[in-house]
Amino acid sequence: MAKIESLHEKSVRHAPDDLPPSLRNYIDYRKSGLSLNHIVGCPLDCGYCVRHLFGNFSMKRPHLIVDDETAVENLVGHWAFRAHVTPIQIFNRATDPFLPGVKTHLFRTLESLDRRGLNNPVLVITRWRIERPDVERLEALTNLKMTVLVTWSGIDDERVEPVPSAIAAESLEVLANSATRVKKILYWRPIIAGLNDTIVHLESARRLADFADATVFTGLFYRDEIRSYFREAGVPDLYETVARRKILPRDIESRILANFEGKPIFRKTSCGVAFAHGVPDFNGHFGISEICDICPEAQREVCRQNHRIPELETVRQLARIVSLADGDDIEISERRIEVSGSTEAQRYFMQHALNFQVHDRAQPHRQHRHGRAEIGWE
Repeated sequence: MAKIESLHEKSVRHAPDDLPPSLRNYIDYRKSGLSLNHIVGCPLDCGYCVRHLFGNFSMKRPHLIVDDETAVENLVGHWAFRAHVTPIQIFNRATDPFLPGVKTHLFRTLESLDRRGLNNPVLVITRWRIERPDVERLEALTNLKMTVLVTWSGIDDERVEPVPSAIAAESLEVLANSATRVKKILYWRPIIAGLNDTIVHLESARRLADFADATVFTGLFYRDEIRSYFREAGVPDLYETVARRKILPRDIESRILANFEGKPIFRKTSCGVAFAHGVPDFNGHFGISEICDICPEAQREVCRQNHRIPELETVRQLARIVSLADGDDIEISERRIEVSGSTEAQRYFMQHALNFQVHDRAQPHRQHRHGRAEIGWE
């Protein structure tokens, strides 16, 4: 009952004092930018949710950590924030931004950022219901470079994903019919071998792509916590082993690309967002040419013209800003910058500042793996 009620709540409760530090720290750096998550808790129960990794999957009602204006002030005052440059994600880690009680805070947060005249890229990811008035409010923003990524999987096993995919499909259609300034992405995920990779799923995704400015496809984060949850729910192991990176086997990718021939589809989120807005990829994937071989030629040309191999001293200056311990141990090639002993936050800050890939030697990116797990590619 609590779950059903929380889907219709119009207000968000205040977070308890004993909220774990990993959640109370509501600003962190992720690959698609600074992530703002001052609301935690979600009733949607998607079994593969990253909330398992933060230990709050059982929190079904959304809770507010700080008010929206305080959250925005702390975001723009964050050491890693750069006006008009840093990509921003809102409510992408611990709730869904379009839940009835949550979207009020989403709009307030966006409008507060927009009033500051910022035109940073902003990514909002949802699998819930978007209505025409929601789009009208998003369209009223005048500065932020807005993208809504609608998560759709086609999974019909309620133990894995209890939210009907039809909701996401309807939201994408609403966006297609009423959004112009705001860009919309079909965020096709997670694609799981043997579960939602049939020809029926592929054809459904292709039809939905007609409502989007671009399609981004990706696999499954399969960590110990997520596998344990599925086992308790009676779901057979989805893969033989867990992995740090997303799993998307080679044969699935091949079938997806063959089925999507002639439509704009991308391996990376930032590539799809860049195409939708007609700008260079803020993650600088262009140097990794095999990632870009499926991109439309016009987009490759945009990224090509803006691809610059950074100077070593510029990279070292950024390494010092993030206190990278081995900042002097830097190598630069046409493909990427390579460092040692780094965290994701350190690398992604440098990456967005340079529009150029930054990798750590301890976590090498294998050629043609596209930053994915080795499973299905051996």
